Amino acid sequence: MTILPRSYYLNPDVAFLAKDLLGKCLVTQFDGKLTSGMIVETEAYAGVTDKASHAYGNRRTVRTEVMYSIGGTAYVYLCYGMHSLFNIVTNREGIPDAILIRGIVPDEGTGIMLQRTGKDSVTKNFGIGPGNVSKALGIHYSHTGLDITRKTLKKKDTGIWLEERGFVVDPGKIQITTRIGVQYAGEDASRPYRFVLH
Repeated sequence: MTILPRSYYLNPDVAFLAKDLLGKCLVTQFDGKLTSGMIVETEAYAGVTDKASHAYGNRRTVRTEVMYSIGGTAYVYLCYGMHSLFNIVTNREGIPDAILIRGIVPDEGTGIMLQRTGKDSVTKNFGIGPGNVSKALGIHYSHTGLDITRKTLKKKDTGIWLEERGFVVDPGKIQITTRIGVQYAGEDASRPYRFVLH
C-alpha cells in the first residue's frame, strides 16, 4: 500500500488523472475511525477554462480559493446545503484544476460506514454518488484545505489520503462520458470528463 505522493497530483492533465484515479483507494481517519473505499467514478474539472468549474474565468471566492492551492489538497464544498462533496485539487499552485470523487466501493470500516449512512447493509450502489461517498467516509466540508499527501501517524489524528494498493484496472471496463448536472456549462458540458469503472 503506497500513499500517492504530492508529485502524482501535479500532473497538468486533469482528465488523465481523473481516469488514473480509478482503482485507487480513498482512505479517511476521523476520531480514531478508519474507513476506505476503492474509487470507481470520477469527474475532471479543468480550472479557469472550463465553464463547469467553480473556478471558471479565474473566479476566486472564500469557497473556491482552496482550488488555487498546490495539487494534493482537499476541496470539499457543501451542495444544496446538505451534501459535502469531496474533490482533489490537482496541478501546480495557482492552477485550479480539480477532480470530483463520485463513487467508491467500500473496503475497510464498512460497519462504520453503515452507521454513518443509517443503512442496514452495503448494497451495490452504496458508495455511488458524491454525497454518498463523503457521508460513508465521514468527509465534511470543514475538511476542505487538508493536505491529502500524508497519512496520519496517530490514531486520533484527522486525515484523508489516497493509496495505490496494486489493483489492476482493465481499460475495457472504463466508461467515459460527459459529466452529470453541468448543462449550464454550454459547450463545456459535452467534455468527456466523467470516468466510471464497471
